[in-house]
Amino acid sequence: MSEKIPAHLKYTKDHEWALVEGNVATIGITHHAQDALGEVVFVELPAKNKTLAKGDTFGVVESIKAVSDLYSPINGKVLEVNNGLVDEPGKTNSDPYGSAWMIKVELQNIADTAELLSADDYKKLVESL
Repeated sequence: MSEKIPAHLKYTKDHEWALVEGNVATIGITHHAQDALGEVVFVELPAKNKTLAKGDTFGVVESIKAVSDLYSPINGKVLEVNNGLVDEPGKTNSDPYGSAWMIKVELQNIADTAELLSADDYKKLVESL
């Protein structure tokens, strides 16, 4: 299972991941989330420059089985949106940690990232489900 939970990323209990580089966090959903959803058929993402508070819904992922809200793991402003996912939502299933990143957010406060789960903590969470 460890190959599906990259060690260099941070995670949320809601199954989003964040790659923090300086004051920018790239955010997507985890392998576990896409696996639980099944085949993703629709992705809705926010507009560029939208301000997000931690816990805000920033989008929606719809699969053949369910519709799930996406939650911001941090406070910040959306710098970039992966509009390619709107055209090819299936990338969410095939490459959740790569080409299926969803948004890039400028961190309002780097301390927000301290509350995110490590890969080991996220692995324990997933194994307990």
